[in-house]
Amino acid sequence: MADSAYHHGNLKEALVSAGLEILSENGIEGLSLRKVAKRVGVSHTAPYNHFTDKQALLAAISTAGHEQLYLALSKTFNKTKNLSTDIVLEIAWAYLQFALDDPGRFKLMFSGALENERDHPEYLETSLKNIALLEEVIIFCQNKGLIEEGKVNLIAIKLWSSVHGFTNLVLENQFPKEFMQGQNLKTLLKIAFS
Repeated sequence: MADSAYHHGNLKEALVSAGLEILSENGIEGLSLRKVAKRVGVSHTAPYNHFTDKQALLAAISTAGHEQLYLALSKTFNKTKNLSTDIVLEIAWAYLQFALDDPGRFKLMFSGALENERDHPEYLETSLKNIALLEEVIIFCQNKGLIEEGKVNLIAIKLWSSVHGFTNLVLENQFPKEFMQGQNLKTLLKIAFS
């Protein structure tokens, strides 16, 4: 049994964790059910008791990622909503930090590698929670006069596009060095949301 041995009954969670580790180390291309089984220390057929194929494993990893993103963003929202006027910035910062903590997981979540998302209802439900939370943040900020009035879904698209684009530029190291000199990421993020 491998060092990352699982406890009886937790094989599915152990496989997802191993999948996350492999993603972080080797990217999506390096992920397979066989490699996950080897990492956990089980037979190469054992993952098929929980996942029909690699797509099912990707769905489980993405679902776990979206759940972790939801927890990070909701924790930030609950912490800042009565203490800060920069709630949107703090949510954007939490989103960026989530991506920086595990770029492989983040890239998988938004990569399109998961085909036929509708075949994975748990994934859909969990990813929609993040959209609902963003809309909740927008409504709260509108009620406090912190952001402009308007259709919540259109503002959500604008904000998410901005933070997601910024995050991808950071992850891919695409900002010119001159932009980064003497700046920290949070300052640049604040400028992007000004």
